Amino acid sequence: MHDYIAISTLNDFVFCPYSIYLHNVYMGADEDLYHAIPQTQGKASHSQIDEKKYSSRKDDIVGISVYCNELGVAGKIDIYKQKERLLIERKYKLDKIYLGQIYQLWAQYFCLVEMGYNVNRLAFYAISTNITFPIELPTDENKKELINFIESFKNFNPETDIETNINKCRHCIYCSLCDKIEIENVY
Repeated sequence: MHDYIAISTLNDFVFCPYSIYLHNVYMGADEDLYHAIPQTQGKASHSQIDEKKYSSRKDDIVGISVYCNELGVAGKIDIYKQKERLLIERKYKLDKIYLGQIYQLWAQYFCLVEMGYNVNRLAFYAISTNITFPIELPTDENKKELINFIESFKNFNPETDIETNINKCRHCIYCSLCDKIEIENVY
């Protein structure tokens, strides 16, 4: 049986592997203790997907669970527009697209393809600005890069592989709860 990696944690792992641990530690706690405005906005805007209220179009697939045995990942997609063969990952705000976000979208793409869907285009959609950002389909080299990244995820050792980055830490929602650094976050 596979131990699937949650697709949503791929971005978190790029940002800070330790944040995944902190997320699991504080998962049952009141989110007001650590969620900042960006997370609250993102969660609220994502509710349409989670509640499958985003679209009533029959050719839009919204919020379905996906998996890829080859990569060992599982998660949910936001929107797959069947007629356009377009996979969309929604974010509340997008000033810049980060590598971890691209890994998430690639993983979702490979899940859908393995599950038999025809996906010809990828995009991020910024809710706050109503802007769509097309993303190239992953190449064979990109797939190898993602596979190597997932292997590093699986082989990560939290006792020896923790590195802090003050610029990232300041923007981490767990900053004030983290035992690896003593600074306050920007929120």
